[in-house]
Amino acid sequence: MRDLAGDDYAVLAYLVLLLLVVGGSMIVSSRAQLNKTLQQMVIWGLIFVGAVGAYSIRDRVEASLYPERPMISEFGSVSFNRARDGHFYAEVEVNGKRVEFVIDTGASDIVLSQADAEMLGYPVEALVFSGRASTANGIVETARITLDSIVLGRFKDRDIRATVNGGELQTSLLGMRYLSRFSKIEIAGNRMTLTR
Repeated sequence: MRDLAGDDYAVLAYLVLLLLVVGGSMIVSSRAQLNKTLQQMVIWGLIFVGAVGAYSIRDRVEASLYPERPMISEFGSVSFNRARDGHFYAEVEVNGKRVEFVIDTGASDIVLSQADAEMLGYPVEALVFSGRASTANGIVETARITLDSIVLGRFKDRDIRATVNGGELQTSLLGMRYLSRFSKIEIAGNRMTLTR
């Protein structure tokens, strides 16, 4: 069971109080039927223990139901689960819109696909593809842009340089230009944690 912190103590106190109220009312209302009252108290006690247990593993349940959702900690870090294809993905708010990125420590820049650039309001036909980048698919042309804002969990950054890939890129890449804003990048098992 994970350590309790912050709001967890309030929830635990609420559940204990609820158990005391329900248990106390059952004892007062049925003093004549003590065996039945004890049975009901045991049942409520087991329900309480089950509720506390379920609450304690909620992060793991959320992670399996929503693997793309980052897990934000109180200690200035955000974690991601490895997807079935072996990559780490992050849904990031860019200029107020949600964009899915592959977290790519091998990419030097934030690289947007043409479709994501269009969706964010950067018309591809208006961009100047004057740069070049070496990718797994060969050399591609790139265009420089500046993103107004990037929000990942509780971390918000403004005026971030990025590039738009002139080639066939299916999913945008969150590269080291952004990741270097974190003091630590850690991969342990199937989880990546970024710490500011």
